[in-house]
Amino acid sequence: MHELLRSLAHFFFSLGGWGLLLLGVLDSSFLFMPLGNDLLVIALTANHHSRILYYVAMATAGSVAGVAVTDWASRKGGQKGEEAIGKGRQVRYVEDKVKKNGALALVLASLMPPPFPFTPFIIVAAALQYPRKKLLSIVAVCRALRFGLEGGLALIFGRRIIELGSLPAVQWFVIAVVTISLVGSGYSIWKWIRKSRTARA
Repeated sequence: MHELLRSLAHFFFSLGGWGLLLLGVLDSSFLFMPLGNDLLVIALTANHHSRILYYVAMATAGSVAGVAVTDWASRKGGQKGEEAIGKGRQVRYVEDKVKKNGALALVLASLMPPPFPFTPFIIVAAALQYPRKKLLSIVAVCRALRFGLEGGLALIFGRRIIELGSLPAVQWFVIAVVTISLVGSGYSIWKWIRKSRTARA
């Protein structure tokens, strides 16, 4: 498992900006990959300072593209699309925040790092027919700011960040997070498919 995750990390890192684009699409759609793009932005910027704007742009583009996919599927499904993520307390909380102040709720969701529930905000906003252009614009601006700040930290503390990332304890922590993410992603996809089939039936 350790080698597999290291291979995946190396794969995305070797793609550079395109790795950020791909990971951004996955992370902002229906997969649960906390801190994936954030860590990749930091790692790439720490190694290539002059490409910070390129990395921030690619990470932002990937995130917006992933949100567009989620928005399209959720908006098409409407109320049924919202029900696909459940009807628990968290979903009711998200729905209440979006109804009261959709723009502020989306700004906070886009800026906050995991485990803040980003995707549920997008699904609920789309299901409630929040204006698509406004939604994507908010995500684009906020994610660019978030990735830009992370890139700036990488410029200042780049070498220390790389040294920290090589520590066994940190690596095992990342492995644990990724493992939980993969399990969570699989469960989310299974749940979405199951709900969709039930709705069609």
